[in-house]
Amino acid sequence: MPEESAPVALARKSLEYYLRHGRPMPEPADVPAELRGQAGVFVSLKKRGELRGCIGTFAPTQPTIAAEIIQNAISAGTGDPRFWPVELDELPELDISVDILSEPERVDSLDELDPQKYGVIVRRGRRSGLLLPMLEGVDTVAEQVAIAMQKAGIKPDEEIELYRFTVTRYK
Repeated sequence: MPEESAPVALARKSLEYYLRHGRPMPEPADVPAELRGQAGVFVSLKKRGELRGCIGTFAPTQPTIAAEIIQNAISAGTGDPRFWPVELDELPELDISVDILSEPERVDSLDELDPQKYGVIVRRGRRSGLLLPMLEGVDTVAEQVAIAMQKAGIKPDEEIELYRFTVTRYK
């Protein structure tokens, strides 16, 4: 198995610590420089190629990216309402990816989107939906926006604000 990147190793260690001790691990002192800033972060868990949990924040909620990874890894493993909580003995079977998001920027047209390059946020009032880029089976801008709208409970005929962002994906 290839060695995991620092963000993925931190996510795995965080989830394992939480499952063993019932509380979040403290942020390590030796965090790499790229994890000291602030950004939104998504942590995705897959088991045998199937999604097992995915939780994230499109804007920072923690003081550092490392703390964001720690929190979102726990949430992806234990708080995604679509799945039963991950159990300790499943950890070795999980493929984990960590997406660190750029700051979202508003766009005025679907022409400014590309589902392979940009994630999308759709917003109408308080409702918002997000879809990460480079998702299997999401090949067109129309599909990407429609799925994000559905996640937000926004009807197809309602007007929306559109935002795009890029991700740095770690495996």
